Amino acid sequence: MQKEEIEKLASLSRLELKDEEKDGFLKDFDSILGYVSEINGVVAELPEKEAGELRNVMRADGPEHEPGVFSDDLLKNAPATQDGFVKVKQVFE
Repeated sequence: MQKEEIEKLASLSRLELKDEEKDGFLKDFDSILGYVSEINGVVAELPEKEAGELRNVMRADGPEHEPGVFSDDLLKNAPATQDGFVKVKQVFE
């Protein structure tokens, strides 16, 4: 990496860097990129694994329970109800 690239990165990041900071970043980036190139050079041999059986884990569409079974219990917890519905403040005028 070169100093011009550090300046371009700083400009893109909207950072103002002093010359000493640019030199420090240049050293940091060089060591980081060197480490990454070492990692890229490593070849890992992993044992081959077979995937398990593929199947649909989604539930079938349809109601889970009869409509209204839990309505009374839910409405008991509401601060205000009216005609079997939760009563809320008027939203639109």
